[in-house]
Amino acid sequence: MDKAQKKALTEEWKNRRPEMGVISLRCKETGETFLGPAKDTKAGFNSLRAKLSGGIHPNKRLMELWNQYGEAGFELSVAAVLEYEDPLEDHTEELETLRDLCLAENPQAVKIWK
Repeated sequence: MDKAQKKALTEEWKNRRPEMGVISLRCKETGETFLGPAKDTKAGFNSLRAKLSGGIHPNKRLMELWNQYGEAGFELSVAAVLEYEDPLEDHTEELETLRDLCLAENPQAVKIWK
């Protein structure tokens, strides 16, 4: 790969607009729901799967359910999408606020990351 191509790919990556929002994991058997903010929902799900499959997720209850029912025992979805303009801006506070709104709408839901 030459320098111009590498530079073009780097610029393309910097200017991409990943879907930001609140991701949801719901245990089909118990109905327990876990919500968390994600700056990139696709990457967020991949990260969760890796931590849960590796047995290293810090949320003990979520880890217990995953060990008991496996990935097939969960519904993974995007609970809410954050609309934003600048992909380079930090949207952490907005994502946490959106997660808190989702938690308020579903009192039985808890945070993925405690």
